[in-house]
Amino acid sequence: GYKTAGSQDLPPAKRYTKGLHFQALSLEMADPIQLKEEGNKFFQANDYERAIESYTQALKLISDKKIQAVLYRNRAACYLKKENYVQAAADATKAIDVDTSDVKALYRRCQALEKLGKLDQAFKDVQRCATIEPKNRTFQETLRRLGIEIQKTLHTQFSTDSRVQKMFDILLDQNSEKEKREKAANNLIVLSREDAGAEKIFQNNGINLLLQLMDSKDPEMVISAVRTLSGLCSGHKARATSILHLVGLNKIGRIMAMDHEEIALAACNLFQAIIDSLTGEDKKEHGKEEALVLDTKKDLKMITVYLLDMLVNKKVSGHGRDQALNLLNKNIPREDLRNTDHSKTLFVVDNGLKKILKVLGEIPDLPDCLPMTENTQITASILMNKLYDDLRCDPERDNYRKICEEYITGMFDPNNMQKNLHAIQTVSGILQGPVDLGNRLLGLQGVMEMMVALCGSENEIDQLIAVEALIHACTKLSRASFIITNGVNMLKEIYKKTKNERIKIRALVGLCKLGSSGGTDYGLRQFAEGSTEKLAKQCRKWLYNQNIDIRTRKWAIEGLAYLTLDADVKDDFIEDEPALQAMFELSKTSDKTILYSVASTLVNCTNSYDVKEVIPELVQLAKFSKQHVPEEHPKDKKDFVLKRVKRLLKAGVISTLACMVKIDSAILTDAAKELLARVFLALCEDPKDRGTIVAQGGGKALIPLALEGTDVGKVKAAHALAKIAAVSNPDTAFPGERVYEVVRPLVSLLNTELDGLQNFEALLGLTNFAGRSDKLRQKIIKEKALPDIENYMFENHEQIRQAATECMCNLVANKEVQERFLAEGNDRLKLVVLLCGEDEERLQNAAAGSLAMLTSSQKKLCQKMTEVTTQWTEILQRLCLSENLEIQHRGVVIAHNLISADKELAKKLVECEMLEILTVTGKQENDVKKQHIIDIARDALIKCVNYGLIKPVS
Repeated sequence: GYKTAGSQDLPPAKRYTKGLHFQALSLEMADPIQLKEEGNKFFQANDYERAIESYTQALKLISDKKIQAVLYRNRAACYLKKENYVQAAADATKAIDVDTSDVKALYRRCQALEKLGKLDQAFKDVQRCATIEPKNRTFQETLRRLGIEIQKTLHTQFSTDSRVQKMFDILLDQNSEKEKREKAANNLIVLSREDAGAEKIFQNNGINLLLQLMDSKDPEMVISAVRTLSGLCSGHKARATSILHLVGLNKIGRIMAMDHEEIALAACNLFQAIIDSLTGEDKKEHGKEEALVLDTKKDLKMITVYLLDMLVNKKVSGHGRDQALNLLNKNIPREDLRNTDHSKTLFVVDNGLKKILKVLGEIPDLPDCLPMTENTQITASILMNKLYDDLRCDPERDNYRKICEEYITGMFDPNNMQKNLHAIQTVSGILQGPVDLGNRLLGLQGVMEMMVALCGSENEIDQLIAVEALIHACTKLSRASFIITNGVNMLKEIYKKTKNERIKIRALVGLCKLGSSGGTDYGLRQFAEGSTEKLAKQCRKWLYNQNIDIRTRKWAIEGLAYLTLDADVKDDFIEDEPALQAMFELSKTSDKTILYSVASTLVNCTNSYDVKEVIPELVQLAKFSKQHVPEEHPKDKKDFVLKRVKRLLKAGVISTLACMVKIDSAILTDAAKELLARVFLALCEDPKDRGTIVAQGGGKALIPLALEGTDVGKVKAAHALAKIAAVSNPDTAFPGERVYEVVRPLVSLLNTELDGLQNFEALLGLTNFAGRSDKLRQKIIKEKALPDIENYMFENHEQIRQAATECMCNLVANKEVQERFLAEGNDRLKLVVLLCGEDEERLQNAAAGSLAMLTSSQKKLCQKMTEVTTQWTEILQRLCLSENLEIQHRGVVIAHNLISADKELAKKLVECEMLEILTVTGKQENDVKKQHIIDIARDALIKCVNYGLIKPVS
């Protein structure tokens, strides 16, 4: 074990954690006064949740109005601390109802109302407080501040009214210049995002004006009008409902159906703003709004039905169809599977699954195809997958499967080849969605036979559809046994015979996919030595051939996504600059279907996939029993991987990843986000590269990946952020408000389930942040990081313990943290004092820094320090005698703080060897390196002289 100075004095970690909480009284205890006292203790220990429980229990047991008022007032204080301002105001009101002159309750309600934006009501409350206690400075200061705020608000309101009117006048005047009207329309968007502006536009017949703009032929005007409506709907249920009915579902739908990408996106955002407001997802505070209870289920159902109808409507453009699919993807399946209500998914399965299947079965090369973009069908496949995953039991999944089976078998027709083609295309689409279901459909009578028949067809479209279906069918080794035995020969046949490049490349991808089924295992290569490299070379040639259409070139990346599991292939690919740049360029085009393949290729090249740990004993056992043992390729060793990472960074991979993260489409699935997070983490490995990553926008791109996606993906992205935060200046790496968004991902890594490196680097990042500003310290506290940081200060691992203590050293500058140390019944201060006695210099330095800050900020802690352990004088002497000047400085500061705090404490120090240490230090000759220490020691001695504890010697 790790020996500490005075380790007998240090309680075990488990006991310490308990020491942070008071033992709760049993709830049956019928003494409300005792419960009230217990609540007060919890409040002082910053345990607001348990304080609320105690006060609530006491309220149930007491009928005395006066005591009830005190309990409500105290509970209001807890809710204020928890930032639940609505509840705080409600509790304070109950206390005021009992005693209208209750100053504490009035002031607490004032604080809550101010936070809720109800400044006039808050002003009345503090005015009443100031009348009751005219000499109270806090009340006078709040009164003055709120007065200024109200004046500002009124001024804004009046100026908003005139600005809205001015914009209306310009837009309604047909003789206004085009540029002037466009500027006015854009200003209206900005005003619609402010509460006062939105209300003014809505009340002043603004909807009719916006409808006129939507009917204009000018795309800029249409976009401005739609974006203004989005602003009006955001976070206001009543306004969103009115706009939905005043503008009309058909009108919004017609605009989204236009063949204009930006207009379709703006209309999609308007739909989303309406849906968010109706479901309460967009939670803004609105005073009177809470009183309105609107039944929104009917409207939401109406929107869902409309979006499903858009999927099969020929008048809807490809962009409109994409946005309808994006809205269904975002709003129908549950975000959180712990929510048991999946009625929206069941409704869509019963009423819209066939419409989604129709989109999947469309063939873009045929004349009667619905208008689609290159992203439409993959977005539909993703929706199919999300709906299938959202089902909760086998009967629901059976119903889903039956609908799909009936739809596909209903299309097979021996006399109509086109219908058969649509059936195979539908199977192909399902294989890109719910794979299990797709595999079952492959087993349906006639499906495989039809695929084989189409492969042998002379028609180009037949072959294209069949080969693509074959590729999607090669999903898993076990499931694809028919394909592995027959598919390779079929695909080789097509590859050799066809003169058509589009078919040739697809056949090649099928071969790549089957050839990579051994994964990264060097010993399980499917093809003869050198064949894989030949296939890859051909893929790379197609990739940078500008004469081939994008849709075909993307298949070359699909092939590389499989082939780069082979280390020779990834090494050659990274060295091939034109191929690499061609892949980066393709990933930035409008065709987003490429995204997953690019991400997979990059994961393979950076070796950021999960590798199972090889246990030597099991390897021996496997060899003995003649089992296959996975082999690592020589080029998968660490130095080769590092070389590939450096080349990718040099080639500009970060800007490509940043573009991919920004994609606002269902195609950026959680699985794709996880792949991107893995690549980022691999790129951040070398601290020297992190500056480049930040400069190219990597820091900004990582934040959304750390907040949304799979659990693994979020951890990987948070770890990459921690690596950047640990070594970068936060103001440069995450400028402006962005830095506050990084705190939550870092705090999420303070989890004992994760590995030590993740804990350690998260602590380093938080230490860096905590040293920047009090606002950042406040954010770290708000994310509930303190208990975890305190627990890591007990960690056996030396570096983690040191990192946690350094983090605490930066956090103790915050008042709330100091209050935690002041609270009764915990060992926080004792731990810091004992850590000052450790042998490890960095740990000792951090603990001494914390103690110096605490004792200079809070005089009570100076007294408390002398009570927590009998060894405090020895530890302090050790600090003051340290050869490390930084530690020595902190020790002398602590001694100075104790002497300044109280004559009795000064007396204790004078009576021990501390006086001699301070005297020797103070009598040293002036020395630039030590001057700050010498000056503090002299000042401490002068204070002792002033107390009359020592006499100066001439």
